Amino acid sequence: MAYRFVHTADLHLDSPLRSLALRNAELADLVSDASRQALIAIVDLCLEEQVDALVIAGDLYDGEQTSMKTARFLASQLERLHRAGICVFKIRGNHDAMSKIARELVMPDTVKVFGGHAETVEATKGSLSIAIHGLSFAKPQAPDPLLPKFKPPVAGAVNIGIMHTSLAGSAGHDVYAPCNVLDLHASGFDYWALGHLHQRSQYPGTATVIMPGMPQGRDINESGVKTVSLVTVADDRAVTVEERRTSIAQFERVDVDLTGVDDWRDAAMAIEAALTAQRDHTASPHLVARLRLSGRTPLSWQLRRDIDLMQTEAEQRGDRVGRTWIEKLELTFEAPVSLADASVADPVVELGALMRNDVIARSGFRDDVREMVRDLLADLPPESRAFAGHDETGFERFIDSLLADGAEDIAARMKAAERGDS
Repeated sequence: MAYRFVHTADLHLDSPLRSLALRNAELADLVSDASRQALIAIVDLCLEEQVDALVIAGDLYDGEQTSMKTARFLASQLERLHRAGICVFKIRGNHDAMSKIARELVMPDTVKVFGGHAETVEATKGSLSIAIHGLSFAKPQAPDPLLPKFKPPVAGAVNIGIMHTSLAGSAGHDVYAPCNVLDLHASGFDYWALGHLHQRSQYPGTATVIMPGMPQGRDINESGVKTVSLVTVADDRAVTVEERRTSIAQFERVDVDLTGVDDWRDAAMAIEAALTAQRDHTASPHLVARLRLSGRTPLSWQLRRDIDLMQTEAEQRGDRVGRTWIEKLELTFEAPVSLADASVADPVVELGALMRNDVIARSGFRDDVREMVRDLLADLPPESRAFAGHDETGFERFIDSLLADGAEDIAARMKAAERGDS
């Protein structure tokens, strides 16, 4: 008789909304509720598949959560599993290590929350002996490896380890409980249920080692369909893993090439076509799109000036496509005409080129912008800083783009004024 469980991590219940979602109240509501809906989907999956357990590898909550609304919601979902006889095995990660809910909420006796010292829970299912090992973060910081603290595998049992770890490190993530994947394979465990990194990964080897990623993205940097692992341990101890979708809202970057488009309505139609194509390839119920308008078009001046109007136009097109939301518009147009190509010198085009070349090179102004960006990054949590690059070279490219876009915006407004556009 097989032993089956669902493995997930990093739900970050009630994670604070990113400011990008606040511009649209309905989108804000969708994003703020998506993580809860993902947990409901996980519990539904457990019930439908009649699994033996749900394994949560850390960061169920997002910080020192004190909301009683969250407590009641979580209790209701745990009760659903309890009534079905499904066990829950949970560890605390860096985000929920100090959560008051984690410490004060009265859990059903089918829920096991592992503490700051390694523990092992043993069970049987038919002819299978199961040993589940867990170790929580005692504090939000965990700079030292946790693997050496785990108890040895139980002889003759299927050994399942639950650990929150950054492994050998990953761009955009601070180091937490570092460990080497080779050491996980050499540990004698059959399955490692990991958490912390938000991108799904599987690490082939002697054991089955899964980082499931988060079951629901929260912003454009957590794009793509999100899933959990449905794990089956057969009578012969063979382990199989199925990926099951849980995300309610799916963030995606959508490129729209407007090369040669010179009419506003045609630009809106191109956006609708791109959204329709992406919607057709989106597995989750809702698509949250960041549109990147690019190419060489005479509309670039007007679009830079009236980006708010095109945002509204795009939102209307998203409504027409259905369950499609516009998170943001980005403009990455090529210059509509170069100085060398212009038959008659255009003073605004020429000024724009001078600003792009001179402003980027002017060290004093660049230093001021660089310092402003560094101050902004210092005020953001680590997981929200990736937009400015992962190293010094990427950071300098980001500064270049800021300065160039600023020059383009000024030139766009001057061009619109010259033409008397309304």
